[in-house]
Amino acid sequence: RPIGSGGPSGGDVLATIKEQIADIQAEIDKTQKNKATMHHIGKLKAKIAALKRKIESQEAHSKSSGPASGFEVKKSGDASVALVGFPSVGKSTLIARLTGQDSETGAYAFTTLTCIPGLMEHRGAKIQILDLPGLIPGAAEGKGRGKEILGVIRSCDMVLYVVDPFQESHFSVLNRELEISGMRLNEDRPPVFVKRTDRGGIVVRSTCEQTHLEPEEVRDIVRSFGIVSAHVTMRIDATADHLVDTMAANRVYSKAIVVVNKMDIASEKDLTRMTGMLPEGWPVMPISAYTGMGIEDMKDFLYDNLGFMSIYLKPQGQEADLVEPLIVKDTSTVEDVCNTLHRDFVRKFRFARVKGPSAKFDWQRVGLAHQLKDGDLLTIIIKR
Repeated sequence: RPIGSGGPSGGDVLATIKEQIADIQAEIDKTQKNKATMHHIGKLKAKIAALKRKIESQEAHSKSSGPASGFEVKKSGDASVALVGFPSVGKSTLIARLTGQDSETGAYAFTTLTCIPGLMEHRGAKIQILDLPGLIPGAAEGKGRGKEILGVIRSCDMVLYVVDPFQESHFSVLNRELEISGMRLNEDRPPVFVKRTDRGGIVVRSTCEQTHLEPEEVRDIVRSFGIVSAHVTMRIDATADHLVDTMAANRVYSKAIVVVNKMDIASEKDLTRMTGMLPEGWPVMPISAYTGMGIEDMKDFLYDNLGFMSIYLKPQGQEADLVEPLIVKDTSTVEDVCNTLHRDFVRKFRFARVKGPSAKFDWQRVGLAHQLKDGDLLTIIIKR
């Protein structure tokens, strides 16, 4: 570089980091997965996670032009579901079946160019269904507007893979992109904890036998993140992936189902071949968006697995409405219900009274932070 031209630009730095990530990912992909290579792969994944942190830091300090057009999705309803699939697998037809919302479609790839939200109403719940542009290989690195698409997917309550029974590789490609982007589907957050300390080096503790990682291997992975002193506590037989995911701190744990579309023209043999390539225990729903086959069962499945509960409201001095409950997420507090009812309810809130499973006694007086349970009767008292 000529004298006086300055150091590398922010774009050059990001490009270099992305190249490093691509090289490390290529090494991971070509390394045979077995017990002997687990530690090596874990260290490589730790390096990628640390480099991605650098990218996030660089992008946070650079000037942003704002979200890409078509991806400014406003959350609505009681939960949100992202349709994920390759171009032309029938996502637009499916969202029309679920919500009545038509998505502009044509007989060619990349028809859906923006994120199109629709609202499905089922059993009293309003579920936002997002029809996204088709993901392609390399989406996690930004190909095909992949960064924006994956950002929307990460914010949803459930991922709904839409796959073609005649395309065997579709699911593995899609799932790999979501995994690289930091999503962990149908998995629980691992009970692995890393707490930085001022001194003492890296102390490894566990509450059960560790068969995957030796203490020095744990220390190597933690050091990859630039940490030289910490307490590491593992409450499961942890793998390198568990430790890296804990260290990365940006993983999203979400539910997912696989919808096998076009079953009006596919055979049971096609379905068996497709399901044999999926992770064990994942829910699979065979449907036909074209004919409507399996759509009602799919609606029931979404409702049952998105974690809803019924809360019955009793206005002060009146009878409780036991006919039409308020449908909310099963993690809801009194404050969440207040926000659902009216934006002024929190500001004017005095107290609430609860009768039902979450109350210690009938009509217990509670505050905004009280955790509600399915079947509760709730009275909210506000300032007049």
